[in-house]
Amino acid sequence: MSSSSTIEPAAAVPLPDNIQSVQPGGGRCYAIELAWGRWRRWWLKTFRRGYVRRMAEKRRGPEGAISPGAPHEILDPRDLKYCRNRCQAYWDAADDPFRWRERLPFARWGLAELQLMGWPLVAATVASLFAPWPYLLVAAGPLVVLGLIVYFFRDPPRRVPSETGAVVAPADGKVVEIARIDHDEFCDGPAVKIGIFLSIFNVHINRAPLSSRVVELRYSPGEFLNALRPESAIRNENMWIGLEAEESPQRRYWVRQISGAIARRIVCDLRPGERVARGHKFGMIKLGSRTELVLPAEGLEIAVKLGEKIKAGTTIMGRYG
Repeated sequence: MSSSSTIEPAAAVPLPDNIQSVQPGGGRCYAIELAWGRWRRWWLKTFRRGYVRRMAEKRRGPEGAISPGAPHEILDPRDLKYCRNRCQAYWDAADDPFRWRERLPFARWGLAELQLMGWPLVAATVASLFAPWPYLLVAAGPLVVLGLIVYFFRDPPRRVPSETGAVVAPADGKVVEIARIDHDEFCDGPAVKIGIFLSIFNVHINRAPLSSRVVELRYSPGEFLNALRPESAIRNENMWIGLEAEESPQRRYWVRQISGAIARRIVCDLRPGERVARGHKFGMIKLGSRTELVLPAEGLEIAVKLGEKIKAGTTIMGRYG
């Protein structure tokens, strides 16, 4: 049966054992942030017991200080940053004192990197101003690096199209591949693969192409080849995400986040079984990388061409009639 005629919803597949956080590849900044979280939770439980009690009363989802599946205690919304894919705890927006961070023009998953790399560069820039002539040339180095880091982790607002049947881009970048697939197992029929290359100058937030339900996630550790090379999709570290569209006839499709020669960290905070809206931010790839989108071919009108520059959540990649 082709995916376009599927009626029964696909069963959600539990997370595999190698996805223990939203950033399964780890990393130094990630380790530092986890250590900071452990210290913060100790401080809150020791010196701010009233706050901990109030947040526990407002927490939704499973009961108890430790949400089933979480690797640590969930005291407030900050504790969900790297483990929301493994537990069901959450706070209503009105009860989340850190909701304002979502309004920052930077990727929330990159705030630690901005702090850990940004402030030393600010200090180096200021110190360079007091260096012997030519101090401006000395200061230019760390200032340029700081500018690149801030620019990389930007998260500008996007206006998501409301057109019925429209499939929006899952990533910013350039279309480097449009290929026909005779039969894709997950789509259950002929499919079209669209490859997107992201340079270090692109926004690296990933967004849902359609209003969908998450069916399955697969994380594959691997190499870090140049993301322009087609074989990088197979050999590089990647996160495969199987989704099922909410709109009838519930087409199944998938997105793959692929690391590159510079990008070494993939973030995906989706949970199997959860529903996301078209344009929803579900993760990012830190530094230059590649994203693939595979759609059922039946009824699909491709709306992009090779070499075209696209924007996640805004550019329409294709349409289903």
